[in-house]
This record gives sequence, structure tokens and C-alpha cells, in this order.
Amino acid sequence: QVQLVESGGGLVHPGGSLSLSCVASGSIVSIYAMSWHRQAPGKEREFVASITSGGHTIYKGSVQGRFTISRDNSKKTLFLQMNSLSPDDTAVYYCKAVIEDTIGWTEDHWGQGTQVTVSA
Repeated sequence: QVQLVESGGGLVHPGGSLSLSCVASGSIVSIYAMSWHRQAPGKEREFVASITSGGHTIYKGSVQGRFTISRDNSKKTLFLQMNSLSPDDTAVYYCKAVIEDTIGWTEDHWGQGTQVTVSA
């Protein structure tokens, strides 16, 4: 069984910073693309940023230059450094990973989410 566990969310003032982490564990053979998504109240879940196993990154336009996605393959960990946060960034943040397990299945796995609230 594969699990993704996020951490690092919380309350921050506008202009502040937060760092999120997501650790993968379980019967893992390989981790391919990893990504962050978010869902604000009353809105659909949206893509934030992704990173391939080789380190190629893609960002949602509104976070480009403020957020940095990275990963540590040896620790099966995904990171999201968020700077210059605004109230529009308030959401539950989810990590997703494409994982091949020991049974031979390759599929998407999601974490449970971590709340990020940006408020004065």
C-alpha cells in the first residue's frame, strides 16, 4: 500500500512564506511525476506545480516566481516553497504522485491535504 502524507500548512499573514512537504511511503518501486494541487472553498481543485523525476518543473501562471517545487528522490519527498503569499492562495493543498508499486501497478496517488490560510 502506498501513502502520501503532507505537512507544513498553517496560518500566515499576506506577504509571508510557508513550506509544504509530502512524504511517500509503502510498497514503492518508482516515483515518476509529482505535483501540488489546491482547492479553495467553493472551487474546483486546481493544478499548482509539477516536477518530473528528472527535475523538470511546470507552474500555474499565478504562482510562477513565488512558489518553488522541488523533490528529494532519495527521501521520496516533495516540497513546495511558497513566498509572497496572498489571500488568494488560501486553500487545501494536496500532493499527487505517479507511483509504480511492487505489484506492478502504476497509478496516481493523492495525499490527504494540508490547509494553508493567508489572512491578516
